[in-house]
Amino acid sequence: MTPHNSANKDEITKTVLMPGDPQRAEYIAKNFLDDYKLISSIRNMTAYTGYYKGKKITVFPHGMGMPSVGIYVYELFKFYDVENIIRIGTCGAYNENLNIFDTILVDKSYTIGNFAKSFNGIDEHIAEASKELNNKIENEAKSLGFNLLDYNALINQAENDSQDKKLILGNVICSEIFDYYAEDMDKFIRSFPKDLNIIASEMESFALFYLAKYFKRNASTLLTVVDNHYKKQEITAEERVKSLNNMITIALETAIKL
Repeated sequence: MTPHNSANKDEITKTVLMPGDPQRAEYIAKNFLDDYKLISSIRNMTAYTGYYKGKKITVFPHGMGMPSVGIYVYELFKFYDVENIIRIGTCGAYNENLNIFDTILVDKSYTIGNFAKSFNGIDEHIAEASKELNNKIENEAKSLGFNLLDYNALINQAENDSQDKKLILGNVICSEIFDYYAEDMDKFIRSFPKDLNIIASEMESFALFYLAKYFKRNASTLLTVVDNHYKKQEITAEERVKSLNNMITIALETAIKL
């Protein structure tokens, strides 16, 4: 147990799925897991362990932002000996060819912030997902009928291509603010390193990847697009909880094979 997690060590599996929202963790437990039970609820961060297709899986929420995810990921790696974490979150799109509910598998995460410098004094601003775990996610997505696209394939596809079974491998910015609240969002976007070809924004993946590398563990991030800066698309809060099943299914199907 820790100050932020009341679960016993044997109640948390070696592979953990991590949504940001506790309501999403509850949704996954109730709709995808059998014989699930609540294992921790400190600060209303409700975590569950149950069975998916006969294999035991933990779903543990991490809250919003790098400080929050950093706490839960650090404790899961250090005190609970977790080996693999798959973050399943939402993002805002910065590419005109991305559509609502598209699924992104993050390759690199860039941050302007100083999470790494604060944690262990290293001035680092790019962190990468586990290549081994990403490869397993890609292979599982293929077996589920998803069409895999890299950045070049994304920008060259038809703008109105709305097929719902795409998995896009790309880079994101891990922001310290909810980007729609930026004083000048276009200026914010122009500040990104051009060579990274950033396609979306979220708020947690850098800390997850950085800590995974520090502890020599595996971490990946799957994201569902819930709004698009260029298309002015967005979904409701309720849809954010309940309409992410493609991403959730890919993560679960990967998890039971680890």
